Amino acid sequence: MAEKIRVAINGYGNLGKAVELAASAATDMEPVVVFTRRDPASVKTSGTPVVRVDQMADWEDKVDICVNCGGSATDMQAAGPAAAKLFSTVDSFDTHAKIPEYYAAVDQAAKETGHLGMISSGWDPGLFSLNRVLGDAIIPTGNTWTFWGPGISQGHGDAIRRVAGVVAGVQYTIPLDAAVQAAHDGNGQTLTARQMHRRECYVVAEEGADKERIERDIVSMPNYFADYDTTVHFISIDELKKNHSGMPHGGRVIRQGQTSQGTNQVYSFQLHLDSNPEFTGAVLAASARAVYRLHKEGKTGAITILDVPAAYLSDKSPEQLRSELL
Repeated sequence: MAEKIRVAINGYGNLGKAVELAASAATDMEPVVVFTRRDPASVKTSGTPVVRVDQMADWEDKVDICVNCGGSATDMQAAGPAAAKLFSTVDSFDTHAKIPEYYAAVDQAAKETGHLGMISSGWDPGLFSLNRVLGDAIIPTGNTWTFWGPGISQGHGDAIRRVAGVVAGVQYTIPLDAAVQAAHDGNGQTLTARQMHRRECYVVAEEGADKERIERDIVSMPNYFADYDTTVHFISIDELKKNHSGMPHGGRVIRQGQTSQGTNQVYSFQLHLDSNPEFTGAVLAASARAVYRLHKEGKTGAITILDVPAAYLSDKSPEQLRSELL
């Protein structure tokens, strides 16, 4: 039996736990270490050893792929390039506006040390990116729309929790029905971000915190809330745990256009997720497999899911793929 891909997990929140679950379930990989900024004794995994993040270099020869599971708002911009200097990496960096500069930083770090870093490989960016490209390639004359939700966005929730005075919080992304219908009908060319989605935030504030300032900081946050109609609800920690502890999400990519005059075509890809982090963790595990294979072939620098042959994501042999899934 071939040796398993040795996976490190950099960060052990909801996403890190999901990556451990997915890597443990895979037939060809195993989680070998969790890196954390917390006291390792306080981190309870499903059996994977835990060490402090400042000990990462000690694992350079014991890890094949490091999956970075920090938040995109602040963590990943530094942690991604740092990890790429020690390992080949995968992450789900999801601040769309900053992807070009983040790609460049990981590309430089990975090339300097002969590693390969796959960035922004969750479901959006990630699977949705791939379907946007497919729709555009197949129906070149048309328009593409991406709708998220209804559901909880991990990236936006992480951004909320980093606002001063916030103890905890979640954010629901809600697509607007009229906009979805307009996209399907081919009438959504002028839709703005604000016309396509609204955002609902449920926030637990520190005792005595300035709630008006917290609300301003959230609704004006660039790349996350400033371009949307955003409502902030202040609730208790008990209410948060009771009513907002799940992690559902979903969304769809719609490409609508014409292949000839009067011949309309609609390409649609849709997700319904009971657990956003578990699904994202599963995408990251499949991406780790692809990075491992590409790096073995000599590929270095940064890549995205758009650069990966689909077969490299699967644990099935080429023969199985041709007979079972082609």
